Amino acid sequence: MIYTVTFNPSLDYIVSVDHFKVGMVNRTTEELMFPGGKGINVSMVLKNLGYDSEALGFMAGFTGKEIARLLEERQVQSSFIEVAEGISRINVKLRSDEESEINGMGPAIGDADIQKLYRQLDQLKDGDILVLAGSIPKVMPETMYMDIMKYLSGKNIRIAVDATRDLLMNVLEYHPFVIKPNNHELGEIFDVSLKTKDDVVPYAKRLQEQGARNVLVSMAGEGALLVTEDGKVYASEPPKGTVKNSVGAGDSMVAGFLAGYLHSGDYEEAFYTGLCTGSASAFSDNLATKDEVKALLGQLGKTYL
Repeated sequence: MIYTVTFNPSLDYIVSVDHFKVGMVNRTTEELMFPGGKGINVSMVLKNLGYDSEALGFMAGFTGKEIARLLEERQVQSSFIEVAEGISRINVKLRSDEESEINGMGPAIGDADIQKLYRQLDQLKDGDILVLAGSIPKVMPETMYMDIMKYLSGKNIRIAVDATRDLLMNVLEYHPFVIKPNNHELGEIFDVSLKTKDDVVPYAKRLQEQGARNVLVSMAGEGALLVTEDGKVYASEPPKGTVKNSVGAGDSMVAGFLAGYLHSGDYEEAFYTGLCTGSASAFSDNLATKDEVKALLGQLGKTYL
């Protein structure tokens, strides 16, 4: 079974406004609303690709109930822990001449809520997959990812981590199955600028030396590369398409990588499925569908899925 954890889920309210003007009444030309959060995105894309998962995390108030309802509508199973104080976030994304975002705070998650999450993690069994993705709310310990991986270290669980800087570096000693920084995040870790795939490879290998099994690096318009635990490097330009929305593209890449790996156990298939799933989401107003991913794989001469 695949489990995803989203500590701070959101309702993503995406509005389009022609020529937004500050201080004036503006009217929308289009409105979209989705359940949001990196782990939730992974779960939704996995479902689109034919793989079930269970979304874990915290919810609160009427917004939390709506997030759970929207996931149920999409046939994604969730078991969110209900927090007593506050509401789940509403994140407003404004599309106009420039894109702007206003992200909410989220509920007040307490120690008792965190302990409930650990009780849920007790259900994970050898062979399961866990996805830890996104930032940690300020009300939670900054070591949360590391604490979870340490807690589960006695089990044979493959853990995917999509996080930045210290959140990512702190988990390496527990040998995550795959980590997915982008090239800018990887460069920040080592205080260098990484623009080409050749630039990226030695630094991805340094993360392997520190404990990561597989390192998947997204590079936006430059594509992606994967350094595998068996010493291989896969790299590719992205398929052709028009970018409409980059939100969720990285999460989609993680979902595609896992789906490709579960399908065959082959890292090459996992890499290309991840690359095309991330691209499919970027080329759409919604998250990638299986047909969209297959079409992009076909562009690259691949017949996976």
